[in-house]
Amino acid sequence: MSEIFNIILHINDYLDAWLQHYGTFIYVILFAIIFVETGLVIMPFLPGDSLLFAAGAMCARISGEADPALSLLPMIGLLSIAAIAGDHSNYLIGRFGGSRISKWKFRGKPIVKESYVQQTESFFEKYGTKAIVLARFVPIVRTFTPFVAGIGKMNYRKKFMPYDIFGGVLWIASMSTAGYVLGSNDWVKKHFEAVVIGIVLLSISPMVFAYLKLVWQRRQS
Repeated sequence: MSEIFNIILHINDYLDAWLQHYGTFIYVILFAIIFVETGLVIMPFLPGDSLLFAAGAMCARISGEADPALSLLPMIGLLSIAAIAGDHSNYLIGRFGGSRISKWKFRGKPIVKESYVQQTESFFEKYGTKAIVLARFVPIVRTFTPFVAGIGKMNYRKKFMPYDIFGGVLWIASMSTAGYVLGSNDWVKKHFEAVVIGIVLLSISPMVFAYLKLVWQRRQS
């Protein structure tokens, strides 16, 4: 877990290293990370927002090269596919094996934390089908939303699929473009780690507020 947080905080350095060592193969690495984070319910802590922002910033930095190994529009297209495919895989896992997977344990602890499932269910109760789009911008909830939608057997063609496709493209495009636009800013370059921390804190703030609200309601009852 500490290694994952280290990657998140120094994601810019990792991207630079991957680009130098693997060149255009970095597309495959980014695709795999986004797919796993959205597609496997047991991997909710992989970098998502920070990775997209940093990758967009990298696209801006190397855009002046004759043949850049990473370009914004191809990256947005490829990672949108990864995000959508990951969510759809997660939905199918939840629909056809969610009840069994929720009972799996590793070293006596459940692989899928019930608290995360409950937070996602509360998210659904508050926002309905719009939660599929909004959850894209909330770590952990982003990973559990398609899984819970599958467990609840949400209508795949009429509800889950259109909202998920729209949300996936919006998430990838907005975060990558934000990195591309702001990444060339001198202040952002100098304080990149602080910016990444800010993105992470902003992303998890809905979960924090929801938890604090729940605690307050329980104390009032």
